[in-house]
Amino acid sequence: MSDLSETFASIVAARRSLRAFLPQAVDEATLQRVFGAAQRAPSNCNTQPWQVHVASGDAVETLRREMPERFMRGEMSLDFPYDGAYEGVYKERQHGSAEALYASVGITRDNKAGRHEQFMSNFTFFGAPHVAFLFLPEPFGLREAADLGMYAQTLMLALTANGLGSCPQTALSFEADLVRETLGIDASQKLMFGISFGHPDPEAPVNQCMTDRAALSDIVHFHH
Repeated sequence: MSDLSETFASIVAARRSLRAFLPQAVDEATLQRVFGAAQRAPSNCNTQPWQVHVASGDAVETLRREMPERFMRGEMSLDFPYDGAYEGVYKERQHGSAEALYASVGITRDNKAGRHEQFMSNFTFFGAPHVAFLFLPEPFGLREAADLGMYAQTLMLALTANGLGSCPQTALSFEADLVRETLGIDASQKLMFGISFGHPDPEAPVNQCMTDRAALSDIVHFHH
């Protein structure tokens, strides 16, 4: 195994969805390096069908204040439907991951208030000083969303390689209008999801949560 292969494997293994961050901002040089690396992500015919808006400073604090308030008032605006239902093994994986998360912070199954509070922390970005909002321009759809997913993974690996943590959050797409209003984004840009990121809090119990993965043989099928 080459040194490059080992390095890549260690970065992939180190990337996790973290849910507690230190307040210190990421310096500008690191931001440029991380997002510059992410721009090498693949896309169909090199179309690069993504627009990324990174909220920091006053912008992220405005969103941190207003997003949970709007959600609690029932004011939601989604650009893409959120109506999928998991069944079978996919439901089992979803349930197992949720239980691992709640267990890491001592929230029992019957503690509905605690679970609600943990969910609502999505809308305060888990204390992260930065949020990257990932948009697709109209009229892009499913195929371009796949490209955006490849960009997001490349970005999160770049963050990990630079000693930073991240958490991809579909919940942040629930308030697309607020994000556009706050950041001055045209209505033709459609919000897919957001990624909170920054310096991880190494002392936070929630950041010790580890989720497993299916066996390789359950996912990858080799044909000869």
